[in-house]
Amino acid sequence: MTGHATVTLPDPERERMADPGHLEEGLDSASPWYQWGPYVAERAWGSVREDYSPDGDAWSYFPHDHARSRAYRWNEDGMAGISDVSGRLCLAVALWNGRDPILKERMFGLANSEGNHGEDAKDYWWYLDALPSSAWLRWRYHYPQAEFPYDELVRVNRERSKLEGEYELLDTGAFDAGYWVVEVDYAKADPTDILMRVRIKNAGPAPDTLHVLPTLWYRNTWSWGDGTPRPRITTGVDGRSLHASHDELGAYQLDVGAGPDGRAPELLFCENDTNVARLYGQTGTTDCPKDGINDHVVHGADTVAPDGMGTKAAAWYRVTLEPGETAEIRLRLHPPQAAAGDDGLASTFTEVMRDRQTEADAFYAGLARTDMPAEEARIMRQAFAGMLWCKQFYAYDVSRWLAGDTDPPPAERRHGRNAHWSHVDSLDILSMPDSWEYPWFAAWDLAFHAVTLAHIDSAFAKYQLLVLCREWFQHPNGALPAYEWSFDDVNPPVHALAALGVWEIDGRRDTAFLQRIFHKLLLNFTWWLNRQDSSGDDLFSGGFLGLDNLSAFDRSNLPFPGRLEQSDATAWMFAYCMSMLRMASVLSEHDPSYRDLTITFLEHAVRIAGAINQKGLWDESDAFYYDELRLPDDSRIPLRIHSMVGLLPILPATTVPRRATELGAALGKHFARFLASAGVTAESMQARGSISQSPDGERLLLSLLPPVELERVLREVLDEEAFLSPHGLRALSRRHRDHPFSVTVGGVTATVDYEPGESTTGLFGGNSNWRGPVWFPVNYLFIESLLRWDEGLGESFTVEYPTGSGQRLRLRDVAHDLAMRLVSIWLPDAEGRRPVYGGIDRYATDPEWRDLLQFHEYFHGDTGAGIGASHQTGWTGLVAHLLCRGGTLDRAQGGAAAPKAFGTAGIV
Repeated sequence: MTGHATVTLPDPERERMADPGHLEEGLDSASPWYQWGPYVAERAWGSVREDYSPDGDAWSYFPHDHARSRAYRWNEDGMAGISDVSGRLCLAVALWNGRDPILKERMFGLANSEGNHGEDAKDYWWYLDALPSSAWLRWRYHYPQAEFPYDELVRVNRERSKLEGEYELLDTGAFDAGYWVVEVDYAKADPTDILMRVRIKNAGPAPDTLHVLPTLWYRNTWSWGDGTPRPRITTGVDGRSLHASHDELGAYQLDVGAGPDGRAPELLFCENDTNVARLYGQTGTTDCPKDGINDHVVHGADTVAPDGMGTKAAAWYRVTLEPGETAEIRLRLHPPQAAAGDDGLASTFTEVMRDRQTEADAFYAGLARTDMPAEEARIMRQAFAGMLWCKQFYAYDVSRWLAGDTDPPPAERRHGRNAHWSHVDSLDILSMPDSWEYPWFAAWDLAFHAVTLAHIDSAFAKYQLLVLCREWFQHPNGALPAYEWSFDDVNPPVHALAALGVWEIDGRRDTAFLQRIFHKLLLNFTWWLNRQDSSGDDLFSGGFLGLDNLSAFDRSNLPFPGRLEQSDATAWMFAYCMSMLRMASVLSEHDPSYRDLTITFLEHAVRIAGAINQKGLWDESDAFYYDELRLPDDSRIPLRIHSMVGLLPILPATTVPRRATELGAALGKHFARFLASAGVTAESMQARGSISQSPDGERLLLSLLPPVELERVLREVLDEEAFLSPHGLRALSRRHRDHPFSVTVGGVTATVDYEPGESTTGLFGGNSNWRGPVWFPVNYLFIESLLRWDEGLGESFTVEYPTGSGQRLRLRDVAHDLAMRLVSIWLPDAEGRRPVYGGIDRYATDPEWRDLLQFHEYFHGDTGAGIGASHQTGWTGLVAHLLCRGGTLDRAQGGAAAPKAFGTAGIV
């Protein structure tokens, strides 16, 4: 993962973020601009942290139907929500169209058992804009005026097989009778003075009324048996404000402006406590529980506090608009002593909103490449916005979670999910893959997030990488937690790659950051050596590694005795060696004690390169790498699947100056003896692929794949009948459409065939339902790898691109075209159709929809249509890294210098 030097940010956002405080010590000591942000998830129901069941079925234990009535334990959810850095006080918007059976307080979607393709959000919302300081945030939602078809969505999707597409809200016709466009903007006057603007447009054919309820509430921290005092929200003496008081956070005031009709909203109060009467048939401690405001607005129930006091409060606006008419609601959250000016809701409000939007325009203009087309700038900006909106408050004390808080836990919990991670105790702001389907961190997702975020907030990007290596996350044995559903799973070891990328994007100045993460990654590197190379033959396993969908078997749980040696795991470890080698090289410029470690990591790299090329994973006749099953009788079965699993060994390639790698002298006598004892000469190393000389003789190329084999492998990769699609590289070769792979082992027969969209296999569970689509992380790594190969092999090395076209290009030009194929997923054609939205006419023809972009989990391998989690900005946010100044496209075009592979002092 590589980048470019920091882009100078325009004032005043640069000034706001110039002093990040001591972010590496925790967010409480960070810049005050971090104190409030979009840290509220769009879904907390159905998550692992809220699951206290014996069987670990989180979706069933806490379904959507419970969410309005049941207090959350660990975090909160809401629409367009913000909170303080510790998730204590939250502000979001709730809506009611006058027809739904419940308030729209949070996003709706299908649980795993309800969908034919796993979990799936059904609402339509977009993250339009954001600044790193959260001084400016824009969010948009489309809400049907007809009754929201909750039951229909569940019923139809349950009835559909995996051979049918998902049944979406647009498919129900819910928008045909009209809908509301709701935009929520936040602008900070200062770090704790936050303006909120809600704009509503009637996009229907007739006059209609929308109930808008901006809601302020406290996360429930008082119901778990440790004596935490209950905070309070009360009515202000003017009757036009809410006053919130918390022992730790202090006091805040929410000023509420008049509605579009000039009337003050009605203030409603309840407690953020579980409605035990509704859920469990028990007698509750309050008549105004969490769903009290919902029941009062929807059903007219007497379930709001008559004394104007609670832990949850809403300002109830009734907005009636003619077709096409727009209205605006203004609110302001601030400490009571802050000078609101003009009641906080008039001229000062307008000025701050205007200034913050202008500053955001300037900020993103500074990130645009020279002569960047407007559509590319739109993609970049909304991708960055999604990354920033998906920063989430993440609390998870595993020891307390396992203990069950106030109630004794089921015995199964002590030996179930995350039972070996009782040291994990998080109270952090983390970058999530998205805030609905994945409102929790995933270790390797987060590494890719950090590379993109480094362009706009390098301090936060570095914190994201450091925090998973801190003692409250990293296991004492060196393992990093994979993701919330199973900390024990193994993610690819990409943290070191990401750390170098962030360091380079930040201007290669912060060696303290490299030093700090280097020592923690040493522990993780050793864990990989000890745990994932059990036979000691320098071939690695790892199980899942994010690529199970491309395998014939569940690689974490083989259905028969044996061992799977993985070409991708082995490639990841070679890349890990190269990254650690490079970090040690940089650090040795300041501290010579790191020089010995450069030799150590180079030795590991040479061993791994020799192993993967000589012990069965490389197939000379096919010019491809395959996983290999090793059975108890010592027989071996190569899994001849043409997938990204076999392409990953192509990726690790790094150039170094020849003067820094002369055998014997520069590398040291110890390394020379190591090579001699292994029977390795410079010539054999070049043949085995670990070290090769560039054409000009000035550089050496370190790689797993011998350069003499590169063109043979790329011939298949760049073939449009195999991996190359109009929108990037497929995860699985399209050749398997006509030639499926099949194998029988231990009485188990498994087949892999090309499926460009949703997979029909249920082997891997959950939302693991893809095999052939375009997937951003590996595409990004492949593009960056081509740039490194180009640096090592020079302009004289060309390949036919696409295969069979007769056109030969140097590798940097291939990388550029691959990047643009990825970008084209969001670019409109002459008819205004963007591939990401497939054949949905509304996105091409309706001006209220056509410029709104979503960043899906992956994309159809033939058409580029978005598939999987629809709001996953996460690793798909890498498109912003491709597009921005100093990013991948910029460097491929020569607009920015490619970063050096090693420090100026070489590797020793």
